[in-house]
Amino acid sequence: MREQNIIFFDGVCGLCSRMVDFVLREDQKRFFLYSPLQGETFRSIKRDHPETLNADSIFVLSRGPAKEVLLQKSDALIYIVDNLPRYRWLAVIGRILPELIRDAAYRAIAATRYRIWGKRDSCRLPTPEERARFLP
Repeated sequence: MREQNIIFFDGVCGLCSRMVDFVLREDQKRFFLYSPLQGETFRSIKRDHPETLNADSIFVLSRGPAKEVLLQKSDALIYIVDNLPRYRWLAVIGRILPELIRDAAYRAIAATRYRIWGKRDSCRLPTPEERARFLP
């Protein structure tokens, strides 16, 4: 089994959709797949990951041949930028900060994201070129 890295994002959040657009542009090696928190794929992993209940976060599920890891909040963001070669330096900076501070900043942004970046009526739909990288 090949390693699979899925970014789960809030499909109706303007900030989250912009983040997905950014990662799609920068992810030249097609390292990530994408799925909205409102989708079937995320519902199926919730059974094995109780920490996703009442989820209002970005998650990255990294599945390898030997193990499966679910990252959330600032850890998920650090993992994402660490796998985008031009932005790896952000991951280095992120790891310097204590998780308590990183997650507090994450929660502050998450609490205001709809007011600042808007909330859509429906999930972001992939373009025909992106469709293979999106899971339901």
